[in-house]
Amino acid sequence: MAEIISLQNISKQYDADTRALDGVSISMNEGEWTSIMGPSGSGKTTLLNIIGCLDSPTEGMVKVAGTEVTGLSQKELTLFRCRNIGLIFQQYHLIPYLSALENVLVAQYFAGAQDEEDARKTLEDVGMGRRLDHLPAHLSGGEQQRVCIARALVNAPRLLLADEPTGNLDSGNGQKVLALMEKLHDEGHTIVMVTHSPEVAALGDRVIRLVDGRVMSDNRNEEQKSNVAGELTEEESA
Repeated sequence: MAEIISLQNISKQYDADTRALDGVSISMNEGEWTSIMGPSGSGKTTLLNIIGCLDSPTEGMVKVAGTEVTGLSQKELTLFRCRNIGLIFQQYHLIPYLSALENVLVAQYFAGAQDEEDARKTLEDVGMGRRLDHLPAHLSGGEQQRVCIARALVNAPRLLLADEPTGNLDSGNGQKVLALMEKLHDEGHTIVMVTHSPEVAALGDRVIRLVDGRVMSDNRNEEQKSNVAGELTEEESA
């Protein structure tokens, strides 16, 4: 598999007393699902933000989809992110006065093009075809998260980044979102997901654990992934 992410000796220093990342070197392959775990303050979200071009390292080199993003201007970073990276957050960040369809169209607008038919199809693909005209306030938490996933997918990004995507959902809606993430992975999407849950992490191909801004372990996950996937399928069928 081709490499899609390369981090070399990444450090992030916010102030004299706060070093979020300390010499992290990681590579990830296209089509891989990587779960990132660690205690609060370990640098998980900072790492995800640097991969997603939402933040820049103090030291080190970041290459995403063949582009060394550490050398890009802020304007170039924004355009690169819109065209190559889909972002899914614990907080949905939907625009409250726009419909589900309009929220997805906004993502297309910032990438430089709009195609309403494509936006509709993307929402249909995540099970929201009958809720296109609903405002976020009229959608359940699980439905709002599926709109967020559609928004992340609509520009056909090479990379999906998710920060605790089920953190605000009840168990039933959380399982539905995870089943959708599994489907996307099976279709070939590259996923990097921050999670506190060992069960969610086990869905990935590998689990990277951070402690105090450093990589403590990086393990392949095939047997555990298989077991958890089977449990999710049984719950979906129940």
